Amino acid sequence: MVVGAGPAGLAAARAAAEAGARVRLIDSAPSAGGQFFRGRPDVPPVHPKVEHLADSAVWHLESVHNGHTVRVRTGPADAPVRRGVTLHADALILATGAYDRALPFPGWDLPGVVTAGGAQAMAKGHGVAVGRRVIIAGTGPFLLPVATSLAGTGATVVEVLEANGPAGWLRAPRALLAGAGRLGELAGYAKALAAQRIPYRTRRTVIAAHGTGRVEAVTTAALDNGWRIRPGTERRIAVDAVCVGYGFTPQLELAVAAGCRLRDGFVEVDAAQATSTPGVFAAGELTGIGGAKLAAAEGTVAGTAAAASVEVPRAALRAVRQGRIFADGLAAAHPIQDGWRTWLTDDTLVCRCEEVTLAGLCDALDRHRALGVRTLKLTSRVGLGPCQGRVCGRNAAELAAGHTGGHYDPADTARRPIAAPVRLGELAEEETVEEMNGQA
Repeated sequence: MVVGAGPAGLAAARAAAEAGARVRLIDSAPSAGGQFFRGRPDVPPVHPKVEHLADSAVWHLESVHNGHTVRVRTGPADAPVRRGVTLHADALILATGAYDRALPFPGWDLPGVVTAGGAQAMAKGHGVAVGRRVIIAGTGPFLLPVATSLAGTGATVVEVLEANGPAGWLRAPRALLAGAGRLGELAGYAKALAAQRIPYRTRRTVIAAHGTGRVEAVTTAALDNGWRIRPGTERRIAVDAVCVGYGFTPQLELAVAAGCRLRDGFVEVDAAQATSTPGVFAAGELTGIGGAKLAAAEGTVAGTAAAASVEVPRAALRAVRQGRIFADGLAAAHPIQDGWRTWLTDDTLVCRCEEVTLAGLCDALDRHRALGVRTLKLTSRVGLGPCQGRVCGRNAAELAAGHTGGHYDPADTARRPIAAPVRLGELAEEETVEEMNGQA
């Protein structure tokens, strides 16, 4: 069984099917491809021998010594009737991907402030721009294709702001060699930006958004090496939309539920993409952020190994090794520096769902001695809203660590028995149970 139908999941399902396994591919989107292939004509087809469950959310997972039990609800999330099924599989491949990381700043809760991935999804999937005058801020090469997608919809991209400096890649020469093919792709995006005269500025970012009812302007500022604001460099720019993207956060709920060991916030895997939990494999951005080619190569390895194939394709193994070198260089060249915490004011919202401010978070830490993520959630309400900490959890953990000097594991925000929203009535329903032995 494969969960997630992006580049990693599609490759894993295909490899497992070709190795002779019965495969079921589960994905929450109505069509396969994930964010990378959204709106593109070259999305790989689902293998004809793979059963594809679209519009299906895995809301609970249990892994035991003799297999894995997955509980699924199929149908649009807001549909009045969704059907439920409990599935059992011998092997499980998690390819749940990642979502944008947004750092908080004064005004980031205003309508018109969106994630870079959200803006790109609207542009690629529907040809809709998030605004007429847009500024893009964050770190990492993903900002470039977002800018070109928005420009393609007719939006005016005022500028693209990269918080890190341009010399980061010079410290990772092996990564440059490993990612030579990707550099050509990035050069194409840079050329497109230059052709449309879209400024690309480094060591600068959005530190505040302003407006009544929605974004009307932003304040940008130059940053030092630690991302602290350089006084006197602030500029106010009129815009009606802000796209922010500070890398990605892996979607860990199912991996944590399965008991998979984590390392540096990602799922730890061996050369066969096997996790620490027997029979559970992981591929794609769950194991590290390295792009679609690395994700697909990892998926091929995971699918072949999960199907108990005798030999994993050497080409896929080589692609994984090269891709991980590039991914390590990517992380080194575009780190998140601690100075972002200094952009916030006491009344800046840390948790938008529960409207918890920085002052409220610090008060919970001081008054209630919230020395762990669970205690922090219960005393401050950070992470208890509809997003369940997916947006604010990692940021709150880092802010708490900076305030107290203690350790707050961001992965703890992913520990939840119900991994996706379900209605109370759905919990009470009797579900169909299906055994599928020999399934990957």
